[in-house]
Amino acid sequence: MTVRAPTELGLELAAFVPYRLNRLAVGVSDHLSDIYRERFGLDIPEWRVMATVGSQHGCTAQHIAESTRMHKTRVSRAVAHLEERELIERASSTADRREREVRLTKGGRKMYAELVPLVLERERELLACLTKEQLRGLLVGLETLESFLGLQD
Repeated sequence: MTVRAPTELGLELAAFVPYRLNRLAVGVSDHLSDIYRERFGLDIPEWRVMATVGSQHGCTAQHIAESTRMHKTRVSRAVAHLEERELIERASSTADRREREVRLTKGGRKMYAELVPLVLERERELLACLTKEQLRGLLVGLETLESFLGLQD
């Protein structure tokens, strides 16, 4: 790994870590989206809602927005579209009756159960290019950066 010094003009974009992380995130997301877009007809915001709701067994739209870092408008649109497809439903929260909880429907749970093994396999395929040492380093680095930025769940 080579860390390059800034050029005389300032920034060498190809070596700028925030740029590289964003580019990598988009590439990984695109790599994964092949599964949920083609096979299940979900776009990225809908996938993120399904993944969040499915792993939480129900949560508020606010929680979805906070955990996925998506704007609440994108979350709202994704939730509305998933409701139209009868994959999720909204119900009064058991913790606070003023809040609406988003939950997977029977069809949503079926889709989630089919989708999760496929995306986990795609993750394994992606990470297979790393040695065990590289993977450990990547995971420690991600955890450290998330902690620094206050992004830990």
